[in-house]
Amino acid sequence: MGDALRYRGPDSEGTWVDAAAGLALAHRRLSIIDVSAAGHQPMPSSCGRFVISYNGELYNTAELRAELQAAGRSFKGHSDTEVIVEGCAAWGVEETVVRLRGMFAIALWDVRERRLFLVRDRLGIKPLYWGRFGTAILFGSELKALARHGAWVGDVDREALALYLRFGYVPAPYSIWRNVRKLQPGHILAVDAAGTVTETAYWSAEDVAKAGIASRSDRIDDGEAVERFDALLRDSVARHMVSDVALGAFLSGGYDSTAVVALMQAQSPRPIKTFTIGFREQAYNEAGFAKALAQHIGTDHTELYVEPQHALDVIPNLPDMYDEPFGDSSQIPTFLVCEIARRDVVVTLSGDGGDELLGGYERYAQAQAVWGAIGRVPRPLRHLGGAALGAMPAALLGRLTRHAHGAARIEKLAAILKGGEDALYLALTSLWTDAGTLARGAGMADRSPWNGREKNGISDFLDRMQYIDLVTYLPDDILTKVDRASMAVSLEARVPLLDHHVVEYAWSLPQRMKVRGAETKWLLRRVLDRYVPRALLERKKMGFGVPVGAWLRGPLKDWGEALLAEDRLAREGYLDPVPIRRRWQEHQSGKADWQYSLWPVLMFQAWLERQATLRQPLRS
Repeated sequence: MGDALRYRGPDSEGTWVDAAAGLALAHRRLSIIDVSAAGHQPMPSSCGRFVISYNGELYNTAELRAELQAAGRSFKGHSDTEVIVEGCAAWGVEETVVRLRGMFAIALWDVRERRLFLVRDRLGIKPLYWGRFGTAILFGSELKALARHGAWVGDVDREALALYLRFGYVPAPYSIWRNVRKLQPGHILAVDAAGTVTETAYWSAEDVAKAGIASRSDRIDDGEAVERFDALLRDSVARHMVSDVALGAFLSGGYDSTAVVALMQAQSPRPIKTFTIGFREQAYNEAGFAKALAQHIGTDHTELYVEPQHALDVIPNLPDMYDEPFGDSSQIPTFLVCEIARRDVVVTLSGDGGDELLGGYERYAQAQAVWGAIGRVPRPLRHLGGAALGAMPAALLGRLTRHAHGAARIEKLAAILKGGEDALYLALTSLWTDAGTLARGAGMADRSPWNGREKNGISDFLDRMQYIDLVTYLPDDILTKVDRASMAVSLEARVPLLDHHVVEYAWSLPQRMKVRGAETKWLLRRVLDRYVPRALLERKKMGFGVPVGAWLRGPLKDWGEALLAEDRLAREGYLDPVPIRRRWQEHQSGKADWQYSLWPVLMFQAWLERQATLRQPLRS
């Protein structure tokens, strides 16, 4: 099981077994802090009661070590791993976990009580899967480790498949396998000697959001907020820069990555290393903006212009890299920038999280504008209009809108007209609005990953969209994408904007600190004014992608045709071939651009094909 994850930790390996209890831990180490043998895992506490296998990084190690030393604990080295396991011995597991500031997935064995603890960080930066297979409970950072165990049996969860087709990722707590779950961010799972499982939250994004909203004051001064936010970000970035190995940062040229890089360089005595990739297709190329910013900030900048074939060569490796179907095509450039960064550094900082915290996504403004236009229309009339639009063929919709994405947009509008605000946002974030029928046997056409409690305490529509993304899209798409792409090349990616102190402060701010008129991320922009001229940043947001739509009509056409062949889809029995073939043919003809809904289907098909080659037991 450990060998399956060698790339996540190529520097050393270790195992620890409690044979009498039937417990075994394996660890693969990527050495970052205390690269000596003193940081070896699995690591027992000095008293022998606890043993830990842990993936991640703490950013308050020094403070915790000082507290523990004052309490009489001794240390062999200076790794954060030792701080966690000694903390558990001194303070107990739950009290230690709430003190941790960082990203982590922890397996901790209590030798005396014969109790296993699994712990995941607050925002879901690091992955942790677990599942019960007969009498065995398996856990690990990736599914492929679990699949190496003799008790493993693969059984595709069709409800999870429907959720995946809707969103392009499998939201927690689901995984693609029926009997495996993702541990929720901010949770501790405990297994006692009898095999009884209990799961509790030690940090709740919902509670944080509601408490922040309740404490908001419109009397907060702009200058005071900028000063406080700058100080919080500087502190978080400084903590994330602690490393015993080479460190750098991704620089896309957007506000979030620029803020991280500017604050890094402001606190570094020498030029930090920054990395970006460029594309010949100008619609996807931000390399020039990133280069200009790097020159102004004074970083040691590396850029690589990616040829289409290099990007295409990544695609066959994606099913192994992501381990379960993953349908965000920006996984390709994310891997490529990780690949070039790993040539020079072992740790890199990323700007992920700013959109969710500070209202940066364009869809937030779109959703508010749409609801402002249609929200006053009586629901029966909206429903009737939605039904009429839903009955129109895609080719006709494309001609009426005269836009490549016209059919997809009208389909979403039809779904929006049938519901309220939350239905609107569900439609905007859905790739297939009928995913419950597309996935055969799913029986969950209307399920969404949020539970309806959000309106109680999060009444503002923008707040609610940000919260939904914070607990779904951020951990299960964005952070999953970065973790798998970086770990595939043995690179540690850190996200200082997601320090939980930053997150909690952002929720306490009134929305005018985030969005003013057409200006999003208002507060972050004002912090950046202190470091970077506005002229270098003020441009239309481009995103981070590759021209998948064109590739599916060109170099990927034969690959896609083979995966989406009607007889193949019918034989496999997971997906309804009719709507898939219809969209594939409309895309090929140019009548509509269905790249965003076809890519997840193709990634599921490629993943399914890979499972067959692994010869794993697979039940359909």
